[in-house]
Amino acid sequence: MSGICIVAEHWKGELKRSTLNALTFGREAAEKLGVDLSLIVVGSNVSHVADQLKFYGAAKIYVIDDPQLEHYTAETWGHAVAETSKACHAKIVAMSFGTTGKDLMPRVAAKLKAGMASGILSFDGHSFTREMWAGSVIAEVEIKTEVQVVTVQGTHFVPANPVGSETPIEHLSISIPRGRTHFIETREARSDRPDPTEARFVISGGRGMGEAGNFTLLEEIADIFEGAVGATRAAVDSGWVSNDLQVGQTGKKVAPDLYIAVGLSGSIQHMAGMKNSKVIVSINKDEEAPIHGIADFGLVADLFKAVPELSQALKKELN
Repeated sequence: MSGICIVAEHWKGELKRSTLNALTFGREAAEKLGVDLSLIVVGSNVSHVADQLKFYGAAKIYVIDDPQLEHYTAETWGHAVAETSKACHAKIVAMSFGTTGKDLMPRVAAKLKAGMASGILSFDGHSFTREMWAGSVIAEVEIKTEVQVVTVQGTHFVPANPVGSETPIEHLSISIPRGRTHFIETREARSDRPDPTEARFVISGGRGMGEAGNFTLLEEIADIFEGAVGATRAAVDSGWVSNDLQVGQTGKKVAPDLYIAVGLSGSIQHMAGMKNSKVIVSINKDEEAPIHGIADFGLVADLFKAVPELSQALKKELN
């Protein structure tokens, strides 16, 4: 009997890195409860996604492959995940706390008549913890229903590495009811750079950048590392960058290997979205800026002088 079921998040046939963070949570929870770990892959033509998960130590991978699931809607995917969770006798059903997880898992919980906790940080075998008030309060949550549904704050878990032998794959045939919502089209922001949540390097700018055109300074460094550009809410609200680059409590939560914060003070809302980065570098001319307080390396300098010099030094070193 499966105890923990992790729902895989994928896009255009490729597994999203956040799924590997959720997998680490799944392994830890399964070990604490002494139960099996299984994976759920939902969509259309998703065999390649399942293949990417075969060596991560799960007891089984359940695949629901149906043309009606080609385009995500919470109605159809929620039904598929809930029915699969019943089939594998799940105790805990979990998914990454991303855009899809926030939309999908409450519907799954409702269908399973299960209690739910969002953005969980840990599980001790009995209760979960999650952040409140931009991380200034840690709440302990106990879910008393037989099945428990959670979304996992991936920045608190390292990505899982492949382990063990090949996991068997079981294809389930589930009748997908016609929903009341219908897919029309996808409009996505196109960029040659990775999404901030998937990147190993992120450089973010704040109000100190002054205007939209100055973000080219950050883009040059991001391209050197094949990384992503991020921004504070102030920069997004000013219209300097698109809102899909916002990092913070009301934006995206990131945990890259290296995070460079440029011209941003470090509000509690922004730091809630990047404080779990492995190495943090701050560049701000205000030596009292809060961001310097959590940075591993802080540079008190004018960004318009320091960032171009940094870019030139990196290009010289790497060429």
